Amino acid sequence: MDLFQRATEETWTEVLPQQCVWYGECGVASGDKRYNCAYDGPPIALPKGGYDLMQELCPGLFFGNVSTCCDILQLQTLKNNLQLPLQFLSRCPSCFYNLINLFCELTCSPNQSEFLNVTSTIPYYDPVSKENKSSITELQYFIGERFANEMYNACKDVEAPSSNVKALGLLCGKDVKDCNATNWIEYMFNKDNGQTPFSIIPIFSDAPVHGMNPMNNATKGCNESVDDSTGPCSCQDCSIVCGPKPQPPPLPAPWLLFGLDAVYIIMWISYMGFLLIFFALVFGVWCYRRRHFVSEYTPIDSNVAFSANSHRDNGKITCGERLGERFENGLRMTFTSWGAFCVRNPRPVILFSVVFIAMCCSGFVYIKATTNPVDLWSAPSSQARKEKEYFDKHFGPFFRTEQLIIQAPNSHPDIYSPYPSGADVPFGPPLNKDILHQVLDLQDAIVNIAASFDNETVTLKDICLAPLAPYNNNCTILSVLNYFQNSHSVLDHSVGDDFFVYADYHTHFLYCVRAPASLNDTSLLHDPCLGAFGGPVFPWLVLGGYDGDNYNNATALVITLPVNNYYNDSKKIMKALAWEKEFINFLKNYDNPNLTISFSAERSIEDEINRESRSDVSTVVISYVVMFVYISIALGHIQSWGRLLVDSKISLGIAGILIVLSSVACSIGIFSYFGVPVTLIVAEVIPFLVLAIGVDNLFIIVQTLQRDERLEGETLDKQIGRVLGDVAPSMFLSSFSETVAFFLGTLSTMPAVRTFSLFAGMAVLIDFILQVTCFVSLLGLDIRRQERNRLDILCCIKGSEEMRGVQRSESILFLFFKNLYSPYLLKDWMRPIVIALFVGLLSFSTAVIHNVEIGLDQSLSMPDDSYVMNYFKQLGKYMHAGPPVYFVLEEGHNYTSLEGQNMVCGGTGCNNDSLVQQVFNAAEISSYTRIGYAPSSWIDDYFDWVKPQSSCCRVYNTTGQFCNASVTDPSCTRCRPLSQEGKQRPQGEDFMTFLPMFLSDNPNPKCGKGGHAAYSSAVDLIKNKTDVGATYFMTYHTVLKKSSDYIDAMKKARDIADNITETMGIKEKNYRVFPYSVFYVFYEQYLTIVNDAIFNLCISLGSIFLVTAVLLGFEVWAAVVVTVTIAMIIVNMFGVMWLWGISLNAVSLVNLVMSCGIAVEFCSHVTRAFTVSTKGSRVERAEEALSHMGSSVFSGITLTKFGGIVVLAFSKSQIFKIFYFRMYLAMVLLGATHGLIFLPVLLSYIGPSVNKAKTRAAQERSRGTERERLLYF
Repeated sequence: MDLFQRATEETWTEVLPQQCVWYGECGVASGDKRYNCAYDGPPIALPKGGYDLMQELCPGLFFGNVSTCCDILQLQTLKNNLQLPLQFLSRCPSCFYNLINLFCELTCSPNQSEFLNVTSTIPYYDPVSKENKSSITELQYFIGERFANEMYNACKDVEAPSSNVKALGLLCGKDVKDCNATNWIEYMFNKDNGQTPFSIIPIFSDAPVHGMNPMNNATKGCNESVDDSTGPCSCQDCSIVCGPKPQPPPLPAPWLLFGLDAVYIIMWISYMGFLLIFFALVFGVWCYRRRHFVSEYTPIDSNVAFSANSHRDNGKITCGERLGERFENGLRMTFTSWGAFCVRNPRPVILFSVVFIAMCCSGFVYIKATTNPVDLWSAPSSQARKEKEYFDKHFGPFFRTEQLIIQAPNSHPDIYSPYPSGADVPFGPPLNKDILHQVLDLQDAIVNIAASFDNETVTLKDICLAPLAPYNNNCTILSVLNYFQNSHSVLDHSVGDDFFVYADYHTHFLYCVRAPASLNDTSLLHDPCLGAFGGPVFPWLVLGGYDGDNYNNATALVITLPVNNYYNDSKKIMKALAWEKEFINFLKNYDNPNLTISFSAERSIEDEINRESRSDVSTVVISYVVMFVYISIALGHIQSWGRLLVDSKISLGIAGILIVLSSVACSIGIFSYFGVPVTLIVAEVIPFLVLAIGVDNLFIIVQTLQRDERLEGETLDKQIGRVLGDVAPSMFLSSFSETVAFFLGTLSTMPAVRTFSLFAGMAVLIDFILQVTCFVSLLGLDIRRQERNRLDILCCIKGSEEMRGVQRSESILFLFFKNLYSPYLLKDWMRPIVIALFVGLLSFSTAVIHNVEIGLDQSLSMPDDSYVMNYFKQLGKYMHAGPPVYFVLEEGHNYTSLEGQNMVCGGTGCNNDSLVQQVFNAAEISSYTRIGYAPSSWIDDYFDWVKPQSSCCRVYNTTGQFCNASVTDPSCTRCRPLSQEGKQRPQGEDFMTFLPMFLSDNPNPKCGKGGHAAYSSAVDLIKNKTDVGATYFMTYHTVLKKSSDYIDAMKKARDIADNITETMGIKEKNYRVFPYSVFYVFYEQYLTIVNDAIFNLCISLGSIFLVTAVLLGFEVWAAVVVTVTIAMIIVNMFGVMWLWGISLNAVSLVNLVMSCGIAVEFCSHVTRAFTVSTKGSRVERAEEALSHMGSSVFSGITLTKFGGIVVLAFSKSQIFKIFYFRMYLAMVLLGATHGLIFLPVLLSYIGPSVNKAKTRAAQERSRGTERERLLYF
């Protein structure tokens, strides 16, 4: 007060005598606006009834006998006119101080004649005093340029928290970027703004002009305090308080060597170094062999062995070798006895197997399928899931979203020429008025869609978000048409004459995109911008395809219909689903050639995934049929055309396939008993996995038996038992390795991986058990059928061509592997080439592994022909705002204390590192933080609302109940006294007394700060509304298009929230700040997916190593070789993922874990055959292992899967093509090449030495038999 007084007194001392230019009000200008009466006399003492108003509005003039140039009515008019600026600018006291200084000098200064010049009047007869007077219709206001600029500088940064825009955007009549000191003041004094009753022409000069001394009072900068009780403006409202604008940290410099990716260079150098050393060693060994062992006439590729094992070592057997032999022999004898038992007792074994399968499958009664995406991708214990639950519990679930993106392909841009002057403004095609009418018709039709649920009619009004209900039941519709309150008549509203249109929908649109919360567009139309539902419609949410902030250039309209979501209320959710179904059907059938519509409902993605799953059933079935047919035919070995139906094993193949599928069914049934839900991944992936593993075992058993010759005096049961004793340990090794690896995979925190591992581990285990029981019995029965010359399938019919017994036979594939492939692969000149190629492939994959993208593009989960695909495309093209993000302050904070308020708020007196300020700072560097806008702050708007200078907070003096600002009742009094204490923020009980009133107050023209629409759900009032629980501060992310954008946005938001928690000093307390957005639960997995992938794959490899080491008879080195080969397959899978554009996500991680299991099948059988081989050298042992196991592995996995995989390429589903066809194909090809090419070569170089104990045991078993001659020729 004293500063204001001194500043004005210093000015007045130079002007004597004091003189007015007006006093009192004369006549009606328009509506409730009145002219002032011309008066050129001295100031008049203000009646004491006006003292309170003068002290409230213009305390600098409240001195002496309070002689002024205004009466009480003028003061009241001034107060009413200042209500709108007060609500938005008073959060920065120095800004409002300067503004009110401008208006007080204009209205009441006793020295008006120095800077006001009346230029136009009209006569007026006063019916009360019966005097002729003059009404002022125009005057000039001489204002100092310094004053104008300093007032603007103090106000230019002030925020409007509920609108996420600068306050001057609501008060300047144009975009904030175009607003300056002069056009702001000109706009405020222009009678066309709807607030000023007559024209006031500001003239800016610091020097006297035409004998007038400009009003150039002292001002306050936004970094200065107005008085001792208020501080400077906050950092959020005054950039010079903050210092320089925050700068994003520099991007980490890429790791380069010689200007290229350092990893590429390192791997290239490493590979070159390896080749140099490896080929030097190979050449050295070649020279040594040629010099000491081989005649110069002997071919270099001779199979003369050179190894530590070249000659039989009949030395001492070590304890480890003896232990390994005993373990191996124990497994052999166990499976031999068991196989013989199953063949001798086929019916009990088969019956028991069927009963076991039936018991397990009875669990299907309790089966539950998980289709909820949240349950599929987010663990209940994950941070995002807990935060979602917290948000839903305290504020209600995030609303369901129905959205349309509309273009006008047949419309052309429109040019609007403002009246009376101004540059032409282009309007985009969809902003043509005819198009807007058509879109409004469409919008009305959508609102009127009726659905039926449970014999009830469901309309949008039954499920929509209506923030002002029950006072205003209009649905929230975020649409450009809501600038016109969804009314055709308002859209057509215009003001003009026969020659010109002064204002129309163009004018209103241009104002509303700048001031969406305005209740009066201040043009000649004076229409509100606030939506019919009572809230603002931000232009970046309803317009698309514009450049910068030129919303008028929009090429698309966006309509968003938020629908209520419900926390644990399935009936209400079902109503919403029913309406959404009708909404989708309506838009699918909607036809308007002038509009192109892309749309999506909340249920769309789940619906399309389900449709995709149904449409892909045929593809999957064909895939399995191809595999089934191949298996059924390939298992048999036809001796002659006459025995075609006898030697075929179609029935045995079908039985084997049924066993494989039964193991999957048993796994699902068992876990259904325990309430574990089935997921889509389980249904689609596990049958493929178990089929690969199971079919491989079938081929090994059957083909080994086909190649075996029954010994003299040996019965069928003993022969099959002996064969099973040879091959079952290998099957047990692979199956048990996979089972342990999968079960350990359940340690993963990712629900998709954990569920897959659980079901897969059990299915593989049951599959092995059924194969060594039921299938062995069925095999015995089938061999007996064949021996009796009975037809396959039609076993009652005998074949025409008799043959005694089942003849030993070797398939063409076996002979190819034995006679051609194995010897050629293991030639001395071929092996180094193989090693060089595969190490090169490994080096390449290692070099690119860090470039594999993380995430899952949601469009990949849609069928190619889905309407949602077009919506995703348009969404990426036209949207200008990302998803909303809420910074939640958990329950426990004390909002009633000054310290607690300062930690949170963003206005004057608040901490520079408060919650609101830090989010605001983050929005300043949106390209880095991905926070797009300043937050809406309920606490700052509450402080503005509750100020005694405002007309917002009033109560009935009789009842103490809240009195809305629109109510005209003398019993309504301000909530807080207009004293120094009353102007301070409410604390203690005062804070909680008025907060519920603020949250229930609807915005109106006299008070735009009512919090009902904007904040009713943002504050969780507890303890019968006597305390504040959890609250949130909402803003928006920037536009997010790719998975990497979503992941980065979540990560940055969490970093911001963690920093807020730390700076608030609440880290050690029981509450914190966290960010929440609807997509976080789906993308959180990607923050840790690299670690999850490493953990799961290492667990799998570690378990495979341990199990392999034990089951190979403690052959640790063999286990190392197997594990290294599988690791190479996994690394190469990442290389393929990079080459083929496959990202790392839960689906691909499941496939990687599965590829570990399939890789075991490719590697373990060959390795075990190598360890039990008694040949003399590593090359010979590798050749024998590859000859005997290679054909079974190739025909059992590679050919079986290849046929089925090729069919997947014809799927309509992108996710099938990418994550199943591509990855399965890579899995099989890499597994086959490593298992059948690289591994035998690696074993021929560094395979484990012969176990002498196993060799002697084999000699003992074969002594005196034909096998001895075959083994030791």
